[in-house]
Amino acid sequence: MNAKKGTEIAALGEFALIDRLTRPLSRRNGSTLMGAGDDAAVIDLGDSVMLLTTDMLTEGIDFDLSYFPLKHLGYKAVVRCVNDIVAMNGRAEQIVVALGVSAKITVEALDELYVGMEAACKELGVDLVGGDTTASMNGLVITMSAVGRAAKEDVVYRSGAKEHDLICITSNLGAAYMGLHLLEREKRVLKDIANPEPQFAGYEYLLERYLKPRARVNVISALAEAGIRPTSMIDLSDGLASDLRQICLASQCGARIYLERIPIARQTTELAEQMHIDPVVAALNGGEDHELLFTVPLAMQEKIMALGLVDIIGHITREEAGVVLVTPDGEGIALKAQAFDR
Repeated sequence: MNAKKGTEIAALGEFALIDRLTRPLSRRNGSTLMGAGDDAAVIDLGDSVMLLTTDMLTEGIDFDLSYFPLKHLGYKAVVRCVNDIVAMNGRAEQIVVALGVSAKITVEALDELYVGMEAACKELGVDLVGGDTTASMNGLVITMSAVGRAAKEDVVYRSGAKEHDLICITSNLGAAYMGLHLLEREKRVLKDIANPEPQFAGYEYLLERYLKPRARVNVISALAEAGIRPTSMIDLSDGLASDLRQICLASQCGARIYLERIPIARQTTELAEQMHIDPVVAALNGGEDHELLFTVPLAMQEKIMALGLVDIIGHITREEAGVVLVTPDGEGIALKAQAFDR
């Protein structure tokens, strides 16, 4: 029989694939206010809403156990999932975790994983309330779901950005990407050495940004205290270029961001130049930063600047203007979304 050749996933890219799979889905319950298409689903509870999100980490794709300490992996798994709730302007309350475990994983290793999870839960005020375990033929798989809550009027979607809104981010970009490259480099260099001594001195910040990101709960609290409600928001997990395009797609708008305003840490620039990587590419497309990208009305500019916690990197434009990076000499470069990446 002649099998019909199907479309390769890489031909679509992550976001187009998700859109293709979820576009035909119907909503059968009036309580479903938001399904697929944002950082978390939004379920009507009457006076408030429940926020629900799921995240998966797969060994060999999302992490490498040869250099990723299990305690840090457990911590990061919680932060990644909780930050999706934070990106909806909500507060995470509970998580559940499902594990696919291969025979090479010991009980003691799982103990370490859970120590990291509990440390993150304690820091973020979240309860780990259950889950599931099953056997895995291909290493460790972590699937985590988080449940949160918010007042209806406080929820922030990707779709609320308006023309002239300011585009803000909560910290520097590209550090996690370069931290991953540093770990991968040392793994290659030390592959056949009996007693390896990796060279991490001077780049500890990059390692922390990759191995132990932080949920930006403090920024959400500061915005609320200042009376600032973002018009749109997203967790920066796939890179500034891709995630900004997601806001623009959902909000039916364009954007202009300015290269000289994008914060890049000194260590990121130094290592990128050493490894012949453009630090701007790391900042735009690296991913794994888990910062918050959000927009606020232009009238909030002074309040935002007074917080001292965020950087204003551009503004929202009309949809037909596209998503553009403006260089210091005034040249506009169209930003393209990236396909599947590690």
